[in-house]
Amino acid sequence: MNRGGTPEDTDARLAPFREVGDTVPMSIFTEPIHTLGGQETSLAAFQGQTILAVNVASKCGLTPQYTGLEALHEKYAGRGFTVVGFPCNQFGAQEPGTAEEIATFCSTSYGVTFPMMEKVEVNGEGRHPIYSSLTEVADAEGHSGDIRWNFEKFLIATDGSVTRFSPMVAPDDATLVAAIESSLSA
Repeated sequence: MNRGGTPEDTDARLAPFREVGDTVPMSIFTEPIHTLGGQETSLAAFQGQTILAVNVASKCGLTPQYTGLEALHEKYAGRGFTVVGFPCNQFGAQEPGTAEEIATFCSTSYGVTFPMMEKVEVNGEGRHPIYSSLTEVADAEGHSGDIRWNFEKFLIATDGSVTRFSPMVAPDDATLVAAIESSLSA
């Protein structure tokens, strides 16, 4: 999505993403990925928005979190927020479907309208570069590194700061909602 402006404007918008630590490196926005429908894209399509990146699965005990994720997406989309789902089959083979099966499941079972990316690996040698950057960030308990389970969440604010949330943090958890609201009012 072209937001217009000069290259200098783009550089100014990307400046906060150039630091590493509690911010993500700029490359996270330029790493190529495909949508679940097979179209080439990158997270640059969502720059200027607050992003909640979530590794998702269709056959997990946490799968009902799709309902809460969609509610967050609907509630805050008009304020510059989006959930972005990353299907992953690395945890108990709980996302075995094809792209078409995943899309059908998400739309018919949970009414998902937020963007879904291609199935990716979030851990190990095949870890997608987006997750290589995200997993450097620690959560409130100090955990960084490998994703622990399906539905681990990363809130990427427009200033480049990242807040990591355990898979057990529900989408309607007060801490997550407060972080989203804080990032949208910044």
